[in-house]
Amino acid sequence: MPTHINELFLSSVLDKTVIDEQGREIGRLADLVMAPGEIFPEVSHLLIKGKKGILAVPWRKISLFNSFVISVAGPHREIIEHLPREGEILVRRDILDKQIVDVNGAKVVRVNDLKLGTHKNMLCVFSVDIGFRGVVRRLGHEKLWGTLYKLFKRELPHQEISWQFVQPLEMNLSRLTLTMARDQMADMHPADIAHIISQIPSQHIQTVLNSLDTETAGEAIHELEPELRSRVISQLNSEQASDILEEMAPDEAADVLGDLPEEKAQELLGLMATEEAEDIQELLEHEEDTAGGLMNSEFLAISGELTVADALTEVRLLAPDVETVYYIYVIDQAEKLMGVVTLKDLLITPPATPIADIMTSQMKTVSVDSTAEEVLEIIAKYNLIAVPVLDKDQLMAGIVTVDDILELFLPYAVKRRRHHHM
Repeated sequence: MPTHINELFLSSVLDKTVIDEQGREIGRLADLVMAPGEIFPEVSHLLIKGKKGILAVPWRKISLFNSFVISVAGPHREIIEHLPREGEILVRRDILDKQIVDVNGAKVVRVNDLKLGTHKNMLCVFSVDIGFRGVVRRLGHEKLWGTLYKLFKRELPHQEISWQFVQPLEMNLSRLTLTMARDQMADMHPADIAHIISQIPSQHIQTVLNSLDTETAGEAIHELEPELRSRVISQLNSEQASDILEEMAPDEAADVLGDLPEEKAQELLGLMATEEAEDIQELLEHEEDTAGGLMNSEFLAISGELTVADALTEVRLLAPDVETVYYIYVIDQAEKLMGVVTLKDLLITPPATPIADIMTSQMKTVSVDSTAEEVLEIIAKYNLIAVPVLDKDQLMAGIVTVDDILELFLPYAVKRRRHHHM
């Protein structure tokens, strides 16, 4: 185990002289081989560039490791030629200067340096430096600090991200990431993930989506600008794309598929569960800016014969699959719209009351071919959260929600507020 290392930066040891215990020079430190550790990624070997090529020394053979000298203990025969292995991860080659996702700050950043330190006798990567300071340090201008400090009258900030918040974008590096980074990625708001996806090179988008569950991936994709959205969906393999679309609300999936080439859209529909595919197919057949094209075919519907208590039980069962749960529509056997109750009505009415007694039967509705303007007018005039859409036989086909209609008219002012739905 090397003499005590507090913490040091990779830039201060790369290319430093490596000596054996007699003080003879073996070569210079070329790179570090990484392996997944229990908390931080660990260094398994040092790669040393000697006269005869690249040598690999296991970390346990290192007796001194600092920014002045690195020494190897024990006989020379333990120093062997490095044979590159597929999938191995080298710090300088694979992590330095690469883009990563800072999960905490929800942005894509560049690794300018890495902070190394020991944990349980292993040399680990504690954090990545993404600041200007890292660049200056790399250029070997630590001395410049004094000058810059006088110039700016302040310390340049250290901008380090703990490795726990790092999500590498290269596929083979994902072995080094912690489950923590992945879990945090899943907790991010889809708009933040969409922002990250729009910043990174397209070959890395798949990696980010792979670290999310299908539902979160779907929400993030829906947040993208249409052109980028189509590109992302086209790059995914069809199985993954159809799984993601299946998790989306039918109206969102129809938005995405509507922008794709016809045969690609049909291929993806073909891979989906029949029921979901049929819902989406129906929505795709309506003109884009009509109520039919804007509506969501998932809504809460119950029979008027239920009591309030039965209705609440039913709503609990149905709610997980529905985006808007504020209104509960009362329909008859033939799917004709009879009335509407709000969730609040159900919560404040005595449980034995029949739904038919408390429902509002005078409702505002629109038809599948109503224009977007007509829908907006009704929603705004009557202050609705959603309006029912009736088909040509006056049967209930879906609902248009206030955020979907607003998004059409104010695409930039209103970023999706879906997470704040009632």
